[in-house]
Amino acid sequence: MTAGPAAPGLEVWERLRPGDRAWLRSLARGAGAGARVALVGGAVRDALLGGTPLDLDVAVEGVDAGALAAASGLPALVHPAFGNATVTLPDGRHADLVRARRETYPVPGANPRPLPGTLEDDLARRDFGLNALGLEVPPEGAPRLLDVTGGLADLRARVLRPLHPHSLHEDASRLVRGARLAGRLGLEAHSELRRQVPDALAMAAQTPRLWAELRLLLHEPRPGRAARVLAEWGAGKLLPAGAAERLAALDARREAGVPLPPAAYGAVLLSAAPDPAAWAGRLGLGEKPGALLARALGDAPAAPGSPEAALRELLRPGAYAGLSGRDVLARGVPPGPAVGAALAHLAALRRAGAVRSRPDEEAALEAYLRERAATPSPG
Repeated sequence: MTAGPAAPGLEVWERLRPGDRAWLRSLARGAGAGARVALVGGAVRDALLGGTPLDLDVAVEGVDAGALAAASGLPALVHPAFGNATVTLPDGRHADLVRARRETYPVPGANPRPLPGTLEDDLARRDFGLNALGLEVPPEGAPRLLDVTGGLADLRARVLRPLHPHSLHEDASRLVRGARLAGRLGLEAHSELRRQVPDALAMAAQTPRLWAELRLLLHEPRPGRAARVLAEWGAGKLLPAGAAERLAALDARREAGVPLPPAAYGAVLLSAAPDPAAWAGRLGLGEKPGALLARALGDAPAAPGSPEAALRELLRPGAYAGLSGRDVLARGVPPGPAVGAALAHLAALRRAGAVRSRPDEEAALEAYLRERAATPSPG
């Protein structure tokens, strides 16, 4: 077994919540003699970067993960076909328990074939060195950092390094995952990652998982930053032309305090797509981003500070906030069909280019109301 010095392991351990430490100890005690339990992946990485991990992934060796989860005393959903389980922690978070495994890729781009393995095998099968760190938790005594690939050095250098020469050829979705991490954590690409970018691009169409990673990119804290990382790596064509710039512009609005729902980023990406419906389907975005985009590009007034207004400002820089029903009522028009008729008249003028600003609309509304007042009522 390759184990790091005690200090990094204790650093990870002390970053965990007390309840999470207690749960991991109970798993190690319940696993039995000869079994091994380790916290793996992103939680270890994030703890070493100074954070308090909330998402916990645990790999076990020498014991059935489903049986261990069921015996933990916490609600657990066991997946017998995979030997895995999802445990609901007391605060409502979910933690995954998986059996340690190694993987082979019979067909690049397709799902890998899992085979039983050790904790070291499980770490070595991962995407990047800094994600291949584990914290082995014994029943008693100090937990130990497992570093079988040199991931601790990568983490200290803040560099993303694929674990083998065919990593991105076998799974092109790793390229998008890497861009997400680089954008979120401020990481640099190792020369080996850059060398493999053409391999990933060549395999992108044969890697269905890539679409799931692109969808996750839209849920990053700064999706535009991750998109620009892809472009900087020479992989910008994985997104529609112009999408990275629009996503980055939306990042700036969010950072300025504009409240933006997740659907806003999907809407902006669709605004750059040559076939928005096809992209929405491939990404599994649902109906909300397309509907938000339609409202932003439509003629209906958008409330200041709303997502529609933010997108309209971004996508239609010359657009303005048109008059609303409240504005029409304020000019003495009684509630009812007359308000709708006035708004329809203004919308027609906008589409025809006859009004180009709010003052134009105000003048047009006044003219419309004067004409209506001067026109005798039928009968």
